[in-house]
Amino acid sequence: MMPKKLPKGVTVDRDRHKNVRLYFRAPGRPKIRLREQPGTKAFDDEVACARIGIPYEKKTAPAPRKPGAAAKENSFHWLVQQYKQRAKNRLNPDQLARRVRLLEEICESGKKRRGDLPYKLMERKHVLEIRDTIRDTAGAQNNVVKTVSAMFGWAISVGLADRNPAIGIEHLHSGDGFHAWTVDEVRQYEERHPQGSKARLALHLGLFTGLRLSDLATLGKQHIRDGWLYVRPGKTGKSSGVVVEIPVLAELQATIEATETGDLTFLITDLGRPFTVNGLGNKMRQWCDQAGLPQCSMHGLRKAGATIAADNGATDSQLMAIFGWTTKKQTTLYTKKADRKRLAGEAIRKLVPEQKTDETVPPQKGLLESGTKIAKKAIKSNT
Repeated sequence: MMPKKLPKGVTVDRDRHKNVRLYFRAPGRPKIRLREQPGTKAFDDEVACARIGIPYEKKTAPAPRKPGAAAKENSFHWLVQQYKQRAKNRLNPDQLARRVRLLEEICESGKKRRGDLPYKLMERKHVLEIRDTIRDTAGAQNNVVKTVSAMFGWAISVGLADRNPAIGIEHLHSGDGFHAWTVDEVRQYEERHPQGSKARLALHLGLFTGLRLSDLATLGKQHIRDGWLYVRPGKTGKSSGVVVEIPVLAELQATIEATETGDLTFLITDLGRPFTVNGLGNKMRQWCDQAGLPQCSMHGLRKAGATIAADNGATDSQLMAIFGWTTKKQTTLYTKKADRKRLAGEAIRKLVPEQKTDETVPPQKGLLESGTKIAKKAIKSNT
């Protein structure tokens, strides 16, 4: 990005390919090519050197330590390595890998590499500082705190720590997350993608099973027995070990039978191969865009299913059974909202004041405010 105003002496030239090049020009001296990014401290240093006529030497940051390199014992990086090696049997491999990637990013951050600092001295203020500096959005910042807290929780359980510095940090409001599909949006998608298309199958699998994207990518005929779907979700496979057992709805079965599927996965690419998780997410993004639904995604189908089920009267326990949740922390988000909607529908008439009837005063249409001309006229006519 080019700043609106460049330092004095800096000019813009373009080469024969129309590429922008910056030079510093001083009277009586050859022009000097500037190569740093405008707006950065490095650019300011480069201009300052050019202004006084001395060579500019770019300061290079030390190469980051490789994630697998040995760390100093009792450092934060050392704890991350212990977590990576010893928590394998407690977490799903993908979940552990995501956490470790974020923790290793934390190790490389800070003016003084945070990974070299003693983890036992980490305090709440340090977690807040990390949260606010390496991520910008509320959801991502919450994930930083959650990841640090999870590692320290594990460290306490194995005797490597006696306290968790991330406990008690307020959860930042991140909005409603992924957009939950509405019924009208489902209908719009179905109009664009007819029965028998892979796009329609992806929609119904996501909507009528409530499975996450990572599980939909591996879902296949082997998961269905006697009309029931049996799946151990990958995200909670090693934590809760819960198995989702739900009947296959007639609508979903009809879509499966009408669509070309693979031997081990229902959803396959144009080459007949199973989708990767990212590949399926990107393909669903394309299908949604084709239907004119840029706000919709595969992630939002899970929320839509939970919303529709709750609106139709599903209880917390029923939602837990369908979606594989083990606590009511998630289900109450949907059931409470559905209950509020139902109660509001039942109670809305209570907002209308009851009109008292008086044989001497004819009833008036609408709501009468105290002391209005209509009320005064009625009283006057009866006196």
